[in-house]
Amino acid sequence: MSARLGRFRELLREKSIDGSIIYKPENRRYLSGFTGSSGYVLITLNDAYFITDFRYMEQAAKQCHGFKVVEHTNQNPLHMILNTFNLNTMAFEDDFVTYAQYKEFSDKLGQTKLVPLEGAMGNLRKIKDDEEISIIEKAAQIADQAFEYILTYMKAGMKENEVALELESFMKKKGASGLSFDSIVASGIRSSLPHGVASDKIIETGDFVTLDFGCIYEGYCSDMTRTIVVGKASEKQKKIYSIVLEAQEKALEAIKPGMTGVEVDKIARDIISENGYGDYFGHGLGHGVGLEVHESPRLSPLGHDTLKPGMIVTDEPGIYLPGFGGVRIEDLVVVTEDGCKTLSKSPKELIEL
Repeated sequence: MSARLGRFRELLREKSIDGSIIYKPENRRYLSGFTGSSGYVLITLNDAYFITDFRYMEQAAKQCHGFKVVEHTNQNPLHMILNTFNLNTMAFEDDFVTYAQYKEFSDKLGQTKLVPLEGAMGNLRKIKDDEEISIIEKAAQIADQAFEYILTYMKAGMKENEVALELESFMKKKGASGLSFDSIVASGIRSSLPHGVASDKIIETGDFVTLDFGCIYEGYCSDMTRTIVVGKASEKQKKIYSIVLEAQEKALEAIKPGMTGVEVDKIARDIISENGYGDYFGHGLGHGVGLEVHESPRLSPLGHDTLKPGMIVTDEPGIYLPGFGGVRIEDLVVVTEDGCKTLSKSPKELIEL
């Protein structure tokens, strides 16, 4: 964690800020290693403090290496502790702190001036270190194993939510602590719903089935999508699938340092548009994945970040036809020094189950 603290302090120095209070769980864990549900990280230019209540004092002492652990109580509330540091300026997570929290800080922090971090933590977390990449790769492996297994389990006559429950159970048995998000199992005409979370619809022969899922492993997320057909695919299903697969693979070939999210998105979007389905691909091509399943950078028409080694993103084009169904194919990808490495290993050719 010391390297992360060092990079964060550099950001504070660049902004001429004396310290920062961090509360968002993902940011708190990133800087301190703390996995509990309540606590504040205070980083100054010279020291690091973890402030929590009695419930987490022992846990924080074990997990927050290099931090001074401070207990807050009703008699010694957070604002009183913060006032003892006499900071002239203190940054806060303006994209997470509520107005009520901000108002309380501003009313009770004496002469300390509150300064917004303006996305600094998100920028810091964009580039993953070797440890983070290794953990996310393991989370992706669990998702791959789950897909291989679910192909042996799923069949016509089952409900979508039965399949989703089996996916969750399998991933947890393999070491996952939870789901990255509610699993999408969308069959038949419901597969045209980009976020068609599993329902009680029965999967039927001839259905497209879109499976979009991931797990949390040691705090980090995975995310992958595969679309299959139960039974024999129709010619239209094969055509749509082949277009999405071409778009996905061409974008994958383009992911490398120096490319912007806009440029990669355009490669996939142009292929889908040239085949007449541009109006049916309405979301961005991809997003960053880490402690959160959706984080920076973005691969989209608005994704102006330049890709750099260590960034982990998804590549997930789709075509969604209301009343017919849809296809999405998604890989999890880490940007390398000279290109990218695909962490999702599941097959992408059209599977007829």
